[in-house]
Amino acid sequence: MYIEPKLIQYGLSLGTCRPNGIVRNSSMLSLKLWAQVFALLLLTCFAAAQDKSDAATIRSLELQWTDSYRQHKIDILSSLLADEFVITVEDGNVYSKAGYISHTADSKVHVQTAEMSDLKVRMHGDTAIVTGAYHEKGESEGKPYEYHDRFTDVWMKAAGKWHVVGSHYSVPFKP
Repeated sequence: MYIEPKLIQYGLSLGTCRPNGIVRNSSMLSLKLWAQVFALLLLTCFAAAQDKSDAATIRSLELQWTDSYRQHKIDILSSLLADEFVITVEDGNVYSKAGYISHTADSKVHVQTAEMSDLKVRMHGDTAIVTGAYHEKGESEGKPYEYHDRFTDVWMKAAGKWHVVGSHYSVPFKP
């Protein structure tokens, strides 16, 4: 292709080739742009699918935790709690993993009902925040009790395994 010398002097050319040899083809740029957009969408879909999978795992672990608490299955409970686990209960007392396990193992407490509802799992990478309602009914030292609470649990994933690191229970305020 012949390019006028005056066009070269001003950095201009006719067609898609410039004097420096760089091709400026709009359809090629468009194809690259669409490929990048597609890759970004694919990564976003994968991340959303992973979050849904992790949220389902957390929901299942919450149910396993509640069931192991109700049945006094200390080995399962212990495997779900992180070593640095801390829980704040309805009366404001705070317990470590050992204190919570000791409470769960208490043979004077017989949990008849332990159920959750209104579970919401929010994923933030390797951290999950769970909120919901909790209902527990049973006997403690021969006396009946019943709780209706709201709770927040925090789970973290480390070395490919989820553990609950913190929990807070409170009695909803009724005016």
